[in-house]
Amino acid sequence: MKRTYEMDMCNGPLMKKILVFALPLMLSGILQLLFNAADIIVVGQFAGNTAMAAVGSTGSLINLIVNLFIGLSIGTNVLVARYYGAGDRHNTSQAVHTSILVAAIGGVIMIFLGVLLAQPLLVLTGTPDDVIDQAVLYMRIYFVGMPAFMVYNFGAAILRAIGDTKRPLYFLLISGVINVIFNLIFVLVFNMGVAGVATATVISQFISAVMIVLCLLHTRGACHLRLSLLRIHPDKLIAMLRIGLPAGLQGVIFNISNVLIQSSVNSFGSTVMAGNTAASNIEGFVYTAMNSIYQTSLSFTSQNMGAQKYKRVDQIMVRCVGTVAAVGILLGTGAYLLGNFLLGIYTSDPEVVSYGLIRMGTICTTYFLCGIMDTLVGSLRGMGYSIMPMLVSLTGACLLRIIWILTIFQAQHTLFSLYISYPVSWGITAVAHFICYLIVRRWAFGLTGKKAPAG
Repeated sequence: MKRTYEMDMCNGPLMKKILVFALPLMLSGILQLLFNAADIIVVGQFAGNTAMAAVGSTGSLINLIVNLFIGLSIGTNVLVARYYGAGDRHNTSQAVHTSILVAAIGGVIMIFLGVLLAQPLLVLTGTPDDVIDQAVLYMRIYFVGMPAFMVYNFGAAILRAIGDTKRPLYFLLISGVINVIFNLIFVLVFNMGVAGVATATVISQFISAVMIVLCLLHTRGACHLRLSLLRIHPDKLIAMLRIGLPAGLQGVIFNISNVLIQSSVNSFGSTVMAGNTAASNIEGFVYTAMNSIYQTSLSFTSQNMGAQKYKRVDQIMVRCVGTVAAVGILLGTGAYLLGNFLLGIYTSDPEVVSYGLIRMGTICTTYFLCGIMDTLVGSLRGMGYSIMPMLVSLTGACLLRIIWILTIFQAQHTLFSLYISYPVSWGITAVAHFICYLIVRRWAFGLTGKKAPAG
C-alpha cells in the first residue's frame, strides 16, 4: 500500500489531483521566496534604501550562477517520475542516490563560484559605488549556503516526482519562520545589516536541507535514501543532464538578459533600483504561484509518459494552461491594484513606491503570459524533450529581450520602454511553444503510440 504522501497521477480525475498537488507546491514556493523577501523587508525598514538596493541588485546575479545547477533538479524530477510511473523500483533508487550526490557536489562548487565572481559580476553590471560593497558581502555569505540549498531542491524534486508536495511545505514553513526570527535578531540586536540577513538565510537553508534528508532516509519504497548507496550512476547522470542541462542553460542565458535589464535599471540610480527591487519581489510571489503549475505539468506528464498513458498528457496540458492563466490574471492584477500597500511593506519612501508601481503596472498585469509560456515548457520537458523548448525560449524570450534593450530602450530611455520588453517576449514565446507542443506530441506518441528519440 502506498504512503498517503504519494500520489497516483496516472489514474482518476485529473483536475482535483492537479489542484491537490499544486497548492502545497505553490505555498512551498512562496515560503522559499520569503527567504529573500524577508531579507529585503528587514533591511529596507531598518537598514535603509541603500542596503535594500544592495540585496536586490544581487538577485539576478545569484540566479545566473544558481540556475545551471538547479536545472539539473528538473532532470531529477522527470527521471524519477518516469521510473516511478513505470513501476521500476531499481532505477528509481539509482536516480535518487545519483541526484542527492550531484546536488551536494554542485553546492560545494557553487560556493567557490559565488565567492570568486561576486565582485567582478557586480562591477560588470554597473552597481553604484554606494551599493557595491554591501552587495558583494551579501552574495559571498549567501553562497556559503549553496550545498544546503541544492540538497533541499533536489530532495524536493524527488518528492514531487512521487506526488509528495506536502512535506517540503512543512519543512519550508519551519525554516522560513526561523529565517525571519534570525533576520530580526541579527539586524535589530546585533546591527549586522546585509551580513545579518544573509547569515539568517544560510542558517534556514541548512535547516531545510537537514529535514529533507531525514525525510528521505525514513521514506519507504523506491525513494528511500541510504547514505551507503550514494554514488553517481553514469546512465542516470546522463539522463538527468539530457533533460536538466538544457533547462539549466536556458535559466542561465535568461538571467543574462535579466542582468542586462538590472544593469539598465542601475543606470537610473539607487532610488529606482530600490523601487525595482521591491516590485520585483512582489512579482516573485505571483511567479512562484504560476511556477507551481509548471512543476505540476512536469511531474504529471512525466509519470503518465512512464505509464504510457499518452491520452492523459493532452488533458494535463489543457488543464494546467487554463489553471496557470487564471492564477496569473487573478494574482497579477490583484498585486497591482494593491501596489501602494504592498510596496509600503518594503519601504516608507513615496518616491521608491512610485517607481515600483511603474514596474508593476507593466509586468504584473501581463504576468499570466509568462505562466502560460512556462507551463507549455513543462509539458514538453515531461515528454522528454528539453533541447527544443530551450532553443525556442532563448530565441523568443531571451534574444528578443536583449535586442529590445540594445535598440528600442536605447532610443527611448524610459522605465516603461524597458519593462514592456517582458510581456512582448512572453507572448511571442508562448505561441511558439504551443506550436512546438503540437509537433512534439506526434513525435512522442503520435497516432501509433510509439515514441521517437527524445531531443
